[in-house]
Formats: sequence, structure tokens, C-alpha cells
Amino acid sequence: MALSKRELFEKRRMRVRNKLRKVNAGRMRLSVHRSNRNISAQVIDDKLGRTVASASSLEKGIDIKDSNGVEAAAAIGRVIAERARQAGVQEAYFDRGGFLFHGRVKALADAAREAGLKI
Repeated sequence: MALSKRELFEKRRMRVRNKLRKVNAGRMRLSVHRSNRNISAQVIDDKLGRTVASASSLEKGIDIKDSNGVEAAAAIGRVIAERARQAGVQEAYFDRGGFLFHGRVKALADAAREAGLKI
């Protein structure tokens, strides 16, 4: 029986995450979630199981003109890098989940790097 799209996505997400955990033990994780309309990011401490910093295009305080484009993803990348630095996080590894490193996901990662977060 063929797997559903959701099952294939979950399988891909776990494959990416498990490979990253092997080579980045002890570092924080910058996790990204993308939907058709919005994008969000979290810096997660896996040892404690806590979210250290988060940012989303759904937040009211973030100035985003186009809530679902590459510009919005770049704005979220800058905000998450700033919030992570305020929380004392200098470096993290980038967990793209099951998404391709292209378009909005890539824009978020590049903006976070430019804003000073070492990914």
C-alpha cells in the first residue's frame, strides 16, 4: 500500500532531523515550519526540551507587508536571529524539516546568518 503525502513528509522530516542530530550533538536547533500562507521558526534546546526563541509571520509586532513571500521569510529570519542572540544563543544547526532548502526556507536561513546567528 502506498504511503500518503503526510506520511512521506513525516518520514523525510525524521530522516533529516536524525542525520543532523548525529553531527550536531549539544547545539541548539533552528527549526522551520512553512505553510502555504505563513512561516515560523523556533530555536529549540533539545537537551531540556524547551523553545528558547520563536518568531512567526502571524505575530502582530513584526512588520511584514507580504505575509507569505520570500521577503516575509527573510524578515522572520532576522527576527529569530535577534531573539536568539538576546537569549544567549550564538550558534544553532538548521533543521529544515521535510521542506526543500529552497525559496522561503532558504531566505529565512540566509537572513538569520546575515543577522549574526551562526548556522
